[in-house]
Amino acid sequence: MTLRLFDTETRAVRDFEPLVPGHASVYLCGATVQGEPHIGHVRSGVAFDVLRRWLEAKAFDVAFVRNVTDIDDKILRKAGEAGRPWWEWKTTYERAFTRAYDALGVLPPSVEPRATGHITQMVDLMQRLIDAGHAYASDGNVYFDVMSFPEYGALSGHKLDDVHQGESVGQGKRDPRDFTLWKAEKAGEPSWPTPWGRGRPGWHLECSAMAEFYLGGTFDIHCGGMDLVFPHHENEIAQARAAGDGFARYWLHNGWVTMGGEKMSKSLGNVLSIPNVLTRVRAQELRYYLAAPTTGRCSNTPTRRWPRRPQPTGDSSRSCSRHVTGPATFPSERGPTRSPTHSTTISGCPRRSPRSTAGAVRATKHSTTET
Repeated sequence: MTLRLFDTETRAVRDFEPLVPGHASVYLCGATVQGEPHIGHVRSGVAFDVLRRWLEAKAFDVAFVRNVTDIDDKILRKAGEAGRPWWEWKTTYERAFTRAYDALGVLPPSVEPRATGHITQMVDLMQRLIDAGHAYASDGNVYFDVMSFPEYGALSGHKLDDVHQGESVGQGKRDPRDFTLWKAEKAGEPSWPTPWGRGRPGWHLECSAMAEFYLGGTFDIHCGGMDLVFPHHENEIAQARAAGDGFARYWLHNGWVTMGGEKMSKSLGNVLSIPNVLTRVRAQELRYYLAAPTTGRCSNTPTRRWPRRPQPTGDSSRSCSRHVTGPATFPSERGPTRSPTHSTTISGCPRRSPRSTAGAVRATKHSTTET
């Protein structure tokens, strides 16, 4: 059976050919642990757990890295507003995410690195970029020079004239399109020493540094939610390839969870927390719902109340009304099955193909050029 993946970078369905035969290296952008997880947060964890289980069922040795962003503007702001230490705040919600993943049957990653534990690797990457002429230091900040990298925008399709990083102009930034690698120290914030002054990492830097530390300069698959295509993943590619590394060979993105047609987001106030949802439906049903949306669309949650959790009956095929159908099974629980003529396509919004076996999932591609 051939595994086929919809690759965001090439915008094509490609046969999966691992860098090392029999081994699959996968990096998943994990959570920014700023608060209680909602079902939109954990969808990528569920979707790519399906991919991982499929690879393992096909006898691949899988190195699966899922990071934790444990230093971030939102973490610092929310901890400050609550009057709590930032390190206590991020640890509290890191545990909440772990409980959510466990409840939904998501396998623990091979390693779960934290940004604050990899400052040395980030400093090394910044130095390589500065030496290569792709980054510059200014007033304790370090920025990536977007115009120095001609391939910028290849993943997302953004044109340079349309690039907006979603961050402040920054002190000493030469071009508003440049993005921050390192933030200069501010009073009352945690900081670490670097050759350019004390400070803390920008969001994009950590993933490039950690992915390469654990999986090497070139690895198989990088994945995450489609909202990360730009700027996060675009900037990861720029950092790594400008430093001379091949980085990820396949880019996979899952769709959003939406409510009433809008992306589920705390800023919009339309979130459903994992603990609350699990009082209404079984964990297997929520997992199936997140991993098996309507083909080619992002998963849409109705705005009305969730149905009440069905009482145990011993019937494993019982479904959550209007949300899932059929048995809620994990791909690796039944092991590999015979389907020698089937190819399997996994892309941004995976679903179980009604004609495929329990170990196969299929999806059609969707656009990831707009975020």
